[in-house]
Amino acid sequence: MAAIKHSKQRDAIKNFLISRKDHPTAEVVYAHVSREFPNISLGTVYRNLSFLVDLGQASKVPCSDGSVHFDGNVSPHYHFQCRECNAIIDLDFDVKKTEKDFISAASENFDGVIDGNVSFFYGTCPECLKKLNLLKKQE
Repeated sequence: MAAIKHSKQRDAIKNFLISRKDHPTAEVVYAHVSREFPNISLGTVYRNLSFLVDLGQASKVPCSDGSVHFDGNVSPHYHFQCRECNAIIDLDFDVKKTEKDFISAASENFDGVIDGNVSFFYGTCPECLKKLNLLKKQE
């Protein structure tokens, strides 16, 4: 396997992803990284994001609105998507226990071997819930 060429732009993209908990789109990554690298193109950002995903250093988070977000946290965890604002939020709970329970339940009526899962939770995020509650109070 050939050595991977070091790239300051890729490092900036990766560091930006790691610093965020809101799972930015490629366009958001581009807007941030282009401040430090004004000559970077959106295509370069997309290629580097795909490369980081291929290396296992980032993951794609496809959303119900058709957009693709990126996550710098590659450890097992679950996501929540707000139906109001489409925000993607990491959920903090015991993933290992939950995954074991999910796999056990899914395996009951399945003759194959399940060794992992991906789950998305949907609803209303705390910020949108506050806004909705304020609107209800004003009515």
